[in-house]
Amino acid sequence: MDEKAVVLIVDDANINVRALEHILKGDYQVKMATGGMEALACIAKDPKLDLILLDVSMPDIGGYDLCRRLKSDPKTADIPIIFLTGKDSSADEEHGLSLGAVDYITKPIRPLIVKARIKTHVTLKRQYDLLRAMATRDALTGLHNRHYLSDALKEKISYAMHHRLPLSLMIIDIDHFKRINDTYGHLVGDHVLTAVAQILLEHVRQEDIAARFGGEEFVIVLDNCSVHDACVKAEIIRQMIENLYPEGIRVSASFGVVQLSDHLDKPAKLLKHADTALYKAKESGRNKVVVCREKLKNTL
Repeated sequence: MDEKAVVLIVDDANINVRALEHILKGDYQVKMATGGMEALACIAKDPKLDLILLDVSMPDIGGYDLCRRLKSDPKTADIPIIFLTGKDSSADEEHGLSLGAVDYITKPIRPLIVKARIKTHVTLKRQYDLLRAMATRDALTGLHNRHYLSDALKEKISYAMHHRLPLSLMIIDIDHFKRINDTYGHLVGDHVLTAVAQILLEHVRQEDIAARFGGEEFVIVLDNCSVHDACVKAEIIRQMIENLYPEGIRVSASFGVVQLSDHLDKPAKLLKHADTALYKAKESGRNKVVVCREKLKNTL
């Protein structure tokens, strides 16, 4: 059964919040905030909202200003916002929609109208999320795909360089994977890939990127992480893969790790040097972590 969609109600009038909660609580997971600041705190704690019902007139942060802030932040820009307000002029409605809101409902609240419009926009949001996931996720493993990695890594590098923050990248390659496919078949090989991917999913933070790079290769991008800490993380993952035994098969993996620096400041450079370290790991016996030591004196 699908998990209930999450709707945040933001209104400084408690009576309005309670009335909307009563209308929606049977169909949705309802969260409530009685002002703009409280709404921002709620969203920061859990940004995975399906819809925001937003009052225009509030004493701390007005609905229009809050909408602007949410739409300017990539983390919250895709959350649909419905203005729910007593301002009923065409100019007000046009202004609200121009800020990025998906709908504009005037008070007094008409329960059937509110429910119908919320259902429409929640359905559209979930369809959009599904299509985006299909476009950015690897179908077999559930990790991000190479296309997503390419775009996201550019953004991560730009942010880290601008704020002088460390960023590390590791390439992981399952050892002798062709032998597994040849010996046990591709279906078993797929089970091995998904088992390894599950370990990666469970051991990356929300701000990190775990992607299937191709075949039996994976990439993890570690936000605000030094090469030392990345190697510690890689060694933990390496040991977990070694102890995994999917389908009763002994599996191991080799790791190449690199850190962003003034010299290694482009996706292609990071990937190339991580791949070189990975090659050294394989050349020296596999099932180990090797770090790229080139020009680390200028790391961020």
